[in-house]
Amino acid sequence: MAVAPIGWAYQSISMPTVPASFDSPGSAIFLFGSGTLTTPNPASIAITYNPDLAPIGAAMTASLIPSSDGYTRAQLTVFGLLPNRGYAAQAHTQSCGAAEDAAGPRFQNHLDPAATPQAPSSRPRYANPNNEIWLDVRTDSTGAGISTTTVPFVFTDRAPGSIVLHEATRTLTDPGHAGEAGAPIACLTLARR
Repeated sequence: MAVAPIGWAYQSISMPTVPASFDSPGSAIFLFGSGTLTTPNPASIAITYNPDLAPIGAAMTASLIPSSDGYTRAQLTVFGLLPNRGYAAQAHTQSCGAAEDAAGPRFQNHLDPAATPQAPSSRPRYANPNNEIWLDVRTDSTGAGISTTTVPFVFTDRAPGSIVLHEATRTLTDPGHAGEAGAPIACLTLARR
């Protein structure tokens, strides 16, 4: 993957325009978040829980854009993370907070009825990249990376509150490991646009 130098690439990021038809109640929701990782504090929308893996000062930008055909295109861009490393990244239900579990469980379009706060979903029928949003990203030699995915749903009344980086280098999908990614190491809060 070719990634432009940090200074140039970061300046070129622009927020897409949302069609007016998405502004009415019950219509699809556009989500966006962008921030520089800080230690947990009430004012930060981008938090690191593990500065050894997600350094203070690293940047994350995410956009989840609905389309008129019922799909959502999600993109995660990172700068200043560890070089040449994979990061499991997933959308979660809540905003970031001081505690690493503040973002809640992974967002699922169709909720796993067997999941609980103590036992998040691990059934492949629900914990998969077509029912959740997985944005696993691999950084280049400068610590920059981009990940995109398209999922077959849009957000209307329910939407994710954050994108969480996890300690695993990719989301595990092996038998018995559906959607597992390890402990949260960083979090970016998403807002409706």
